[in-house]
Amino acid sequence: MAEERNITRFSVSLPDPLLSELDRRVIRRGYASRSEFVRDLIRERLVEEKWEAGNAGVVGVLTLSYDHHQRDLMQKLVDIQHSQYVNILCNTHVHLDAKSCLEIIIIKGKPEEIEKIAIQSGGLRGVRFAKLTRASSVEF
Repeated sequence: MAEERNITRFSVSLPDPLLSELDRRVIRRGYASRSEFVRDLIRERLVEEKWEAGNAGVVGVLTLSYDHHQRDLMQKLVDIQHSQYVNILCNTHVHLDAKSCLEIIIIKGKPEEIEKIAIQSGGLRGVRFAKLTRASSVEF
């Protein structure tokens, strides 16, 4: 059974153009209601603030696309992951074609340490794309 929560309704005043933009985004992103959309915006901001504070453990998802024929690249990526004080929770490696790989790395640790791994990995020769997605648990 789902946890029962108290829900409080409150009113927000918006100028018509801003409300219209809100409604367009609710529809475009497939939300059931404005409330669901606003809740997600608030959670997203809470995650960002947790990362910005820098003192709490967070989770990041590092997406890399690279040329797996690049000499020593795979070893350098492994060395970077092993040299930091973070938990590599999961690593998924997919071959996109004869030359290209996509790797998803889920990392848990301090924001600064996770960002360091992302920067070091993304700067390696042969890495074509690197993106760190900030994630974390939100208690609300």
